[in-house]
Amino acid sequence: MKQFEYRCEARCSHTLARAGIFQTPHGPVETPRFMPVGTLANVKTVTPAQLETTGAQMVLANTYHLHLQPGEAIVAAAGGVHRFMGWNGPMLTDSGGFQVFSLSQMRTISEDGVTFKSPKDGRIIHLTPEASIHIQNQLGADVIMAFDECPPYPASREAVEVATDRTYRWLKRCIEAHHRPDQALFGIVQGGVYPDLRQAAAEALAALDLPGYAVGGVSVGEPPELIEKIVRATTPLLPQHKPRYLMGVGTYREMVRSIAAGIDLFDCVIPTRLARHGTALVRGDRWNVKNARFREDFAPIDEDCPCYTCQTFSRAYLCHLIHAREMLAYTLLSIHNITELVRFTQRIRAAILSDRFVETFGEWLQEPVAIE
Repeated sequence: MKQFEYRCEARCSHTLARAGIFQTPHGPVETPRFMPVGTLANVKTVTPAQLETTGAQMVLANTYHLHLQPGEAIVAAAGGVHRFMGWNGPMLTDSGGFQVFSLSQMRTISEDGVTFKSPKDGRIIHLTPEASIHIQNQLGADVIMAFDECPPYPASREAVEVATDRTYRWLKRCIEAHHRPDQALFGIVQGGVYPDLRQAAAEALAALDLPGYAVGGVSVGEPPELIEKIVRATTPLLPQHKPRYLMGVGTYREMVRSIAAGIDLFDCVIPTRLARHGTALVRGDRWNVKNARFREDFAPIDEDCPCYTCQTFSRAYLCHLIHAREMLAYTLLSIHNITELVRFTQRIRAAILSDRFVETFGEWLQEPVAIE
């Protein structure tokens, strides 16, 4: 597993934040790092060449959705997901476990796996831990995720305990089914909002000595203070010499505070989803670019941003494109928003390397948060 080695380069002297490098067969990932989501083997409205200019290093795709369309056999015949979508950098595939949560009205859970009714054509799909791994092996991403049961919020302690125990049993089956040494299998810590369940799950997973670990079940409706409570209670229990991934989180505040707890990797659909609604991310704020105040504003979105959008176009032009419903608007805003979040984590990394993390990002860290 040396091709998936994680090396810590620096640690914050006041928090658990760290800067490192995660090696993969398709290149290194410098951490902490935000990862764009490309559910169907594409980051919406952005070409791989454009995506590369944003500074993105690792991209996600989704097992469940690629299984539905076009099917893993077609992706495998194309040479794997990297060649299929034209992305040469590291990739990660989710296991389909999040769809156990998000498609709760269209599925049933048993010890064997999850049975879905396809939202596309109504056909029945039975996804087991073994099937998820088989699909991900065919897709060929560098990092693959264990199949898990992601309980909703709120959920009773009993329901969360059942899901957490089942997730561990499914992980053992995933390990048995996984046979590609060029893919790193990450385990996922569940446990809802119950610290003792999280602790037990983290300790059990750590004992399996996997190439990496994820904290799951924290983007299912919880308020930010509970997300932080979960991350702070769970992350320090995961192995120091392995990468740690917080699934489905990509806001400024949550990333800073989770990095302070020791998280390395993040993913979220926020940058492209906001772009499709005409919203730009600007240094912690969200700007509705279709507002009238931008109609004659000829400055770039952010004068300090090096992205293609900011170096080439004005707020007025973007405002015009949005009102005209031109697709270019969504591409340009996506390029900017992805660049913004990647650069944000790059700045955090630089601050950790110089041991100025608390000094530089203290405003985010000092916000009072009730966690009880």
